[in-house]
Amino acid sequence: MNSDKLNKKSIGYTLRTNWQLVIIVIVIFIVLFFELLKSSNIDNSSTLSTQLNDSTWVPPSLFTDNELTGPQRDMVIYGEDIIANTARYFGPAGSIAPISNGMNCQNCHLNAGKKNWGNNYSAVYSTYPKLRQRSGEIEGIYKRVSDCFERSLNGSAPDSNSKEYKAIYEYIKWIGQDVKKGEKPKGSGIDKLTFLDRAASPEKGKQVYTAQCLSCHGTNGEGQLTLSGTSYEYPPLWGDHSYNIGAGLFRISSFAGYVKTNMPFNQATHSNPKLTTEEAWDVAAFVNSQPRPKKDISKDWPDISQKPFDHPFGPYADGFSETQHKFGPFKSIIAKIETLKKEK
Repeated sequence: MNSDKLNKKSIGYTLRTNWQLVIIVIVIFIVLFFELLKSSNIDNSSTLSTQLNDSTWVPPSLFTDNELTGPQRDMVIYGEDIIANTARYFGPAGSIAPISNGMNCQNCHLNAGKKNWGNNYSAVYSTYPKLRQRSGEIEGIYKRVSDCFERSLNGSAPDSNSKEYKAIYEYIKWIGQDVKKGEKPKGSGIDKLTFLDRAASPEKGKQVYTAQCLSCHGTNGEGQLTLSGTSYEYPPLWGDHSYNIGAGLFRISSFAGYVKTNMPFNQATHSNPKLTTEEAWDVAAFVNSQPRPKKDISKDWPDISQKPFDHPFGPYADGFSETQHKFGPFKSIIAKIETLKKEK
C-alpha cells in the first residue's frame, strides 16, 4: 500500500515538474488525430466520388426486380436458362432440338450476357434493329440470335416462332431495359485494345496458351465437358466443336479484347487483367490459326469497302493482303481505310 502511494506521488510530481513537455505531447497527439481523421475523410470522399462518377453499366437482377411478374417473368427466367445452358436444350443431345455444337451461349457471353466487357447483351435491345454491313441489311434481334447459333455454335437457328426463341428475346429485352434507345453503355460488348506496331505472332501466342490457357481448354483446344457430358464447362477453342470461321470471335481484335479482360477465367477483370496487351494479341493469333469448322461466308460483306480491318478473308478494297488483315500490323490498314472513306 505504501509503495502504491509512493508511485502515485512520484508520477504526479513528474507530471507537475514537466508540464511543458506534457502539453507538447498532448498537442502532438491532437494534431495527429485530426490529420488521421482528415485523411480518412479524403479517402472516403474520393471513394464516394469515384462511385458516383462510375457510369459502367449495371445489369438488372431477378432478385431485386419486383415489377417483373407472371408469365413475363417466367419467360425471362427461361430465357436466361437457355443462354446459360444452351446445350441442354439445343446441343447434340438437346431436349428441344440437336442443332448446335454443345457450347452454351454463356461460354462467349459471360454470366449469361451480364458481365461488363464480357460480350454482354446490354446494348442489344437498344441498338436493334440496325443496318449491319456484314449482311448489308437491316437486322433485328432474331437475326442476331440466329447468327450466334449458326456461327458461334456452328449450328442452325431456332424457330423464330418457338417458345424458346421468344424466351431469349424477352431475356435480352429485360437485360437492356434501362439503356436508352440507340445508346451503348460503358462496359458493353468487348474491350478494344491498343494496336501493336508489329504483326501478332501465333508462335508467341502458343507459349501464352500453354502457360495460361491449356489447363482449362486442353492441349488440343478441345475444352472440358461438364460432369454430365452434355455441355462445356470450358469451351473448345478450335476443332469440330468450336466456333466456325464466320463467328465474331474469329476476328483477332475481338478475341484479343475478350481474353485480355476476361481470361484466365475467374481471374482476370477489366481493371486487373492477367495478360499483357501483347500476350492477348498473340494468343488470339495462335487460337485463330488452328483448324475449325468452315462456313459459307460468300455473301458476307456485300460492300467490301465496309469490311473490318481484321476481317481475315479477301477480297479487300484497301490493297492489303489476307495475312496482314488477319494478324496485322493494323495501323497502316486503318489509315488506308480512312483515306478511302474521305475520297468517296
